[in-house]
Amino acid sequence: MFKIFNSLLLKLFFLSFILVAFPYSSNSIKLDEITAEEVIIKKRKSIFSKNYSTAKKVQTFATKGDFEKAKSLMIEMSENYIDLISLFPDNTKKGFKTEALPSIWENKDEFKQLMKKSSDDMIKLAANIETATDVKQSLNNMMWANCKACHSKFRAPH
Repeated sequence: MFKIFNSLLLKLFFLSFILVAFPYSSNSIKLDEITAEEVIIKKRKSIFSKNYSTAKKVQTFATKGDFEKAKSLMIEMSENYIDLISLFPDNTKKGFKTEALPSIWENKDEFKQLMKKSSDDMIKLAANIETATDVKQSLNNMMWANCKACHSKFRAPH
């Protein structure tokens, strides 16, 4: 939550500077046009996007045997899943091209449990990837399966 607050402060500072530097520009952005909802939705979209690109890197590093790099990224993903839990308040169901389905809010506990499970599975995967008999299968079971579970129930098709 502290990250969101810092991000919002930085955005407000930057926009304040623009408004002071260019007060009469017809293209200037008004501070009241930026909402907490926008910041939250864009933040969660950014984290999900980051986790996807990170998961692809994990796959590459782990299958090549570069387990230290893969494990570091797995821990990062785990932390991101925990951060995501707080980014679905009731006032962020719509807008800003969110792909979140109403089922998130209708099944909030299930969604939170899935995010927690995803986080826990990434920690377990990091602990066990080097000794896995089948690295790809471990990645499928402990990483990609969680992505699929979330997308199938909580994300709009795209």
